[in-house]
Amino acid sequence: MLLSAACSAAPADGGTGGAGGGTPAAPAPHSTSPQELCTSLITHWTAAILAGAPEAGLDYQAMGLSGGQNEILRDIVVAARAELRTGGPDAARALTAREAERRCADRYRTGTPTGGPW
Repeated sequence: MLLSAACSAAPADGGTGGAGGGTPAAPAPHSTSPQELCTSLITHWTAAILAGAPEAGLDYQAMGLSGGQNEILRDIVVAARAELRTGGPDAARALTAREAERRCADRYRTGTPTGGPW
C-alpha cells in the first residue's frame, strides 16, 4: 500500500522538475579541456618533484603524461628549481602555474597536438 502511494506521488516527468515541478534540473557536467588537464597535471607533478615526493620518481607515462607534456614538465621543473632558490616556494609555485598555463595553452591552441594519445 505504501509503495503504491509513493509511486503514484512521483511526478510524471521522472522528477526532473519540468513545468511546474519543484525539483530543479541538475547542471550540466563540466568537461575538462585538454589545456586544463595539461595545466593541472604539470602543476601537480612539478610540486611533487620539488617536494621530493616518492611518486616523483615515476616515469612520465606512469604520471599520466604524454611525451610533449613531459617536455613541458621537465622545462618547468628546471625553471621552478631556480626560482625556488632565488625567490622561495611561493615564487616557484607562481612560476609553475604561470608557465604551465602558458605552455599548455600553446600546445593545445588548435585542439589536440596529435591524433594519438602519446
